Amino acid sequence: MKGNKKIRNRFWAIMLLFVVTVVIAFPRTVGFWPALKERLEKFEISLGLDLQGGIHLEYLANTSEIEDSKKAEALQAVQDVVERRVNAFGVGEPLVQTSKSGNEDRLIVELPGVADVEEAKSRIKDTPILEFRQEAGPESEGQKTIDNLNSQSQAKAQEVLDRAKSGENFEDLAKEFSQDPGSRDEGGDLGFVKKGTFVAPFDEVLFGKNLADGEIYGELVESDYGWHIIQKVEQRGEGDNLEIHARHILFQKWNLDMIPQLAYEATGLTGKNLKNAQVVFSGQGVSEPQVAIKFDDEGTKLFAEITKNNLGKSLAIFLDGQLQSAPTVQSEITDGEAVITGNFTVDDAKDLVRRLNEGALPVSLELISQQSVEASLGAQSLTKSLKAGMIGLAAIVIFMIVYYRFLGLVASLGLLIYTTLMICIFKLSGVLSPWPITLSLSGIAGFILTMGMAVDANVLIFERIKEEIREGKSIRRALEEGFRRAWPSIRDGNLSTILTSVILIWFGTSFVKGFALILVIGVLVSMFTAIVLVQNILRFLIGQWAEKRPWLLVRIGKNKNLNEQ
Repeated sequence: MKGNKKIRNRFWAIMLLFVVTVVIAFPRTVGFWPALKERLEKFEISLGLDLQGGIHLEYLANTSEIEDSKKAEALQAVQDVVERRVNAFGVGEPLVQTSKSGNEDRLIVELPGVADVEEAKSRIKDTPILEFRQEAGPESEGQKTIDNLNSQSQAKAQEVLDRAKSGENFEDLAKEFSQDPGSRDEGGDLGFVKKGTFVAPFDEVLFGKNLADGEIYGELVESDYGWHIIQKVEQRGEGDNLEIHARHILFQKWNLDMIPQLAYEATGLTGKNLKNAQVVFSGQGVSEPQVAIKFDDEGTKLFAEITKNNLGKSLAIFLDGQLQSAPTVQSEITDGEAVITGNFTVDDAKDLVRRLNEGALPVSLELISQQSVEASLGAQSLTKSLKAGMIGLAAIVIFMIVYYRFLGLVASLGLLIYTTLMICIFKLSGVLSPWPITLSLSGIAGFILTMGMAVDANVLIFERIKEEIREGKSIRRALEEGFRRAWPSIRDGNLSTILTSVILIWFGTSFVKGFALILVIGVLVSMFTAIVLVQNILRFLIGQWAEKRPWLLVRIGKNKNLNEQ
């Protein structure tokens, strides 16, 4: 077992790596060092929902209205918001991540130990939509909507007037169409009234047009309330004592004050610009709770510009589409602070603060998949999977040693290093990278599969070594040639597996992606152990003893010329 210094250093570096991975993977091995054991036990493998139970939710993120250059930023923002919300559950190791499935952007949420699916869905999508709006101008979309509503109302009034003039029962038409809640149920009956009771346009028709009893005025009468269809029923008295009994059908006239959502137009300042919110009180002693908010840098600049442009006008605060308050802007506000007032109880204010601080979703989410797994089922699956893994590992080791003898023994050592190295990757992924690996049942299946694939490269190499020995080459030369000539086949085979796995990751569901991800990692690590580690171990261990006893090295058959050419 002689070798130069470089080979020896590599061998002992491999052995050190093996010891380190064993210690990290199995902290019990350093039970004699309690402090180290306690620290290493903090590194745990993150188990998926199918192994420890919980809820799996998958959302489709609607990014169609977001510029391509800003989609990544928006998806990261929605991930951050949902993370803050699910952290409120208090569950350990919640998983929130974005993924791509074809051209669709998706958000995956996994909540271990949570059983109430509806509560989880409600918490994730419970989005307080906070908006700051300014007064709508005469050319605003809101005013155009009001004008359109009024045109429709007037057209309908004319239609009903024509029907009444054609002889249809006035009272029935009033009950069906009138928008006056005080007289509608009475068939539009207003009773006997004196002049001056109603608005001027109405009074003028009723008392100045000399209508006959039962006559319907032939035109619509417009007032601030809307369009009236007027019928004189009868009259009594004379002069100042004249009273007229009338009926009417009212078609309401709309204005911006009646629909606050249209009275104000968007400013671009929303809950996404919110930095934080807190409960405050309006004064000393008995006072109403209010919600004080502070904007981020972008929101502060925008708020200052909005208040500057709306001096003397009202600035409305809408929450979930409902007007909360519309204070008048007295001066430009440059500190980025505002107050939301309303009929809040303390609990209402606290709940609003919680929702606001959790943040508003920058893109809409549509639930497309949900799954719930019981913890007991996950525990059973984990136990069976671990047992299957140990049996598979033992079977591979036995086969390799029996069939490939010493080379198989070294390959088995490489397999053990591969196994401990993979466990370390699972444990340390969340510490050494921003992408923690969550091991699911499908992932374990991929891991067990890669254990067989981990020695697949060694099988190709060892078979090539046997051929080189049969051709008469020395053991050392056969060893080098075996690794060199087997490499193209190993490279191409593993590359095809990696490409297939990448396709599964790109287009597959979350469980398929878990399998494919572990498969990719396993293939890369197996190439490292088979090509780098096993080769350097053999370089160190193979000496003159192997030239004299090649049958201990590998089964090569009988009557072969073993002299070097």
